[in-house]
Amino acid sequence: MSKTRITVIPGDGIGPSIIDSAIQILRKAGCDFDYDYADAGLTALEKHGELLPQATLDLIDQNKVTLKGPLTTPVGGGFTSINVSLRKKFNLYANVRPVISFKGTKSRYENIDIITVRENTEGMYSGAGQRRSEDNNSAEAMSIVTREGAERIVEFAFDLAKKEGRQKVTVVHKANILKSTSGLFLEVARQVAARHPEIQCEEMIVDAACMNLVMYPERFDVIVTTNLFGDILSDLCAGLVGGLGMAPGANIGSGAAIFEAVHGSAPDIAGKNIANPTSVILASVQMLEYLGMQDKAERILSAVRDTIEAGQNVTRDLGGTASTDEFTQAVMARL
Repeated sequence: MSKTRITVIPGDGIGPSIIDSAIQILRKAGCDFDYDYADAGLTALEKHGELLPQATLDLIDQNKVTLKGPLTTPVGGGFTSINVSLRKKFNLYANVRPVISFKGTKSRYENIDIITVRENTEGMYSGAGQRRSEDNNSAEAMSIVTREGAERIVEFAFDLAKKEGRQKVTVVHKANILKSTSGLFLEVARQVAARHPEIQCEEMIVDAACMNLVMYPERFDVIVTTNLFGDILSDLCAGLVGGLGMAPGANIGSGAAIFEAVHGSAPDIAGKNIANPTSVILASVQMLEYLGMQDKAERILSAVRDTIEAGQNVTRDLGGTASTDEFTQAVMARL
């Protein structure tokens, strides 16, 4: 039987070092993958003259599963977010962002366990109709929500809730004001919810959801929402458990999946061996779950949890003094 091949995009800034950490841990846990390395972002621009080379796209398409470090998109005209481009190119319609509390992190809460499922290809991020007036005094953009896109993402959220043994899905919307786009999303969500009577369905307006997440985060289980709201809420949820360094992300479509650190490339600390690799390690845990390797996923998650709780070998953002390598070794020792 041939080995599973994983496309690896180390990314920019701290990306290569944290990706290396995740791969060492995967190997230590007995994951016998073959890795194909590919460039994207500023690294690719410097090496190949383009942000997203065709060779990288071919590898993603060929292997179907990708582990990705943070990418930098140059600021300025003409550059689209590489992450948005990848989601569109491979129709990665579901963005899945779990957050869980780890004892030992600087967090206001304990026992947080929330998954945000965000529609990844439509809404305000579709890029449709973006323009400024000639006198530069007005700007406009178009939000597009389709029945198919809404049904697909809400169905994904309910299926995920069932698979994970969760009790409730909260549909977050703004249908009271955005009656066309958010209204259609909510209408479709209600139809999907009716097909899953065993899962409790709650509806919440996005501003109320933000307030309730801060005041009563334990009331949430699975959140499903449109692109812009999901982008904001998933970062808010990361803040409940200690920040983006503790939050992984998966972009899943019917034919491919990309698992990533959701934080930036932090060029100011690149090469200093002080970055916290937890986000991309947890992304690799998501990848293992996607591949049906739950036992190995659980082992790595437990090792990360125990390392952070012990507190001796954690990075600066977690209140320690350990290097990226020391943290990685401490997790591997627990495997």
